[in-house]
Amino acid sequence: MPSEDSVLMHKTLVSDELWKIIEPHLPPDPSKEKGGRPRIPNRNAFAGIVYVLKSGVPWRMLPKEVGGGSGTTCWRRLRDWQKAGVWWRLHRILLDHLGRADLIDWSRASLDSASIPAKRGARRPVPTHWTAVAPARSDTSSPTQVVCR
Repeated sequence: MPSEDSVLMHKTLVSDELWKIIEPHLPPDPSKEKGGRPRIPNRNAFAGIVYVLKSGVPWRMLPKEVGGGSGTTCWRRLRDWQKAGVWWRLHRILLDHLGRADLIDWSRASLDSASIPAKRGARRPVPTHWTAVAPARSDTSSPTQVVCR
């Protein structure tokens, strides 16, 4: 049974409203054919992940009060959800929700080629030609003659 502190902590990190959006997009829990220790609830693990990502603490220092189990448990859930494409889907869904609510400050937005692919059929940039084959000669890099007597 989770402590009252851990319930409060994970509800603070992941509100009921936010959890209603997130929960349907998580993969189903794997079956435990051999039994074993009960699995930490997804909401608690998600709260642990949010805590580590927001605070910057190492996974091994995740406080028990968060209720997400150990840092290793939360890290594994993060890894598994990443492989399942959960984070990409949640990013798109949450941006859509924020956009519909007019809560995105577009004056602070930036795009790059990693997030927005180039248009198909767009002209490729002309390659930049080299202006010199070798660096320019200067007093510090030019060869000197050695005079022997």
